[in-house]
Amino acid sequence: MTAPVIIAENLARHYVVGGGLFSKPQVVKALSEASFSIEPGKTLAVVGESGCGKSTLARLVTLIEEPTAGTLRIDGKAATPDTWASLRASVQIVFQDPYGSLNLRHRIGAILEEPLRINRPQMPAAERQAKAREMMALVGLRPEHYDRFPHMFSGGQRQRIAIARALMLEPKLLVLDEPVSALDLSIQSQVLNLLMDLQERLDLAYLFISHDLSVVRHMADEVIVMYLGRPVEYGTRDQVFEAPRHPYTKALLSATPTTEPHLRRERIKLEGELPSPLNVPEGCPFAPRCWKAQDLCRQTRPELGDGAHPAACHFPEGH
Repeated sequence: MTAPVIIAENLARHYVVGGGLFSKPQVVKALSEASFSIEPGKTLAVVGESGCGKSTLARLVTLIEEPTAGTLRIDGKAATPDTWASLRASVQIVFQDPYGSLNLRHRIGAILEEPLRINRPQMPAAERQAKAREMMALVGLRPEHYDRFPHMFSGGQRQRIAIARALMLEPKLLVLDEPVSALDLSIQSQVLNLLMDLQERLDLAYLFISHDLSVVRHMADEVIVMYLGRPVEYGTRDQVFEAPRHPYTKALLSATPTTEPHLRRERIKLEGELPSPLNVPEGCPFAPRCWKAQDLCRQTRPELGDGAHPAACHFPEGH
């Protein structure tokens, strides 16, 4: 069995907000109890509404922020502030916005070489340039693009540049934070196919963050569904899409357009708004919006639990 590239156990990130002359500070639990692992060549997708904790999880995995609780192991090593510098090369991120993630004043060659200049300062300039050109070819860019500026490229080409930059340090894991949501639909499939091809050729592990379930179905091997900072369902792609156990997952899937008749579901319209993370309801946080909620749900928070397809629900679908 292949060793996982990353293992997360009960990751949590809390923020203290507010607090002043006449008010006490409050704690926002942006992420709690997130546990997962990703093997080489596999994709774990994280889905949910805005504010569910997806981006917070991305910041923890890419070692931008330290978790409030829980443990993280990357490439077999514990991720602590003392080991962050040595582990950062193993985890790279591709951001959502291909326009804002590149320095518009630098040429593409300089943008690609920058990770090597910072992390491998002893590498000769000729080797850096050769590596940059190799990565350009790998993502489908032409040699003459090396000396051009980002404003001269389309959104899809800029995202290819961002992917090439993320690969410069030969990482084991890529965090893909909504990598195609800012692109035209005609370009999205090209970038997704590129990512799948790179994963197969380089044996990369992907943490794929998205709100687009049709894209997730195309990309993922496993799926975590998040709600208000907590995982509420975890399973393989087929388990989650074909037999969702949590009512929230079922509602998300019902709102996803599909051209396949056997996947079409009656639309479930959730009533009410997503609760404030500063005022999380007692019991199950989804209970105020759930059509199955009973007194038990409003009093006791369900645990995700273990097993092949766990769901944090007292009355899961199919039972």
